[in-house]
Amino acid sequence: MNITLPLVLVLGGAAYAAIKLLGIRLWVAALIALFGFYLAGTFLAPVIDQTTRSGVNAVTEK
Repeated sequence: MNITLPLVLVLGGAAYAAIKLLGIRLWVAALIALFGFYLAGTFLAPVIDQTTRSGVNAVTEK
């Protein structure tokens, strides 16, 4: 049986767990999210996207 989850949902759950369980402050998580938002507009965005896709494909291959 396959379960499909959007990556943003998985990362959101990880961020929530980090805030609740590890004690990371909410403003730090917001700052990191803002950094990622601005990073997506740079020349590094395609490299990050391709690397993420390769990593997900490597994990989900059978």
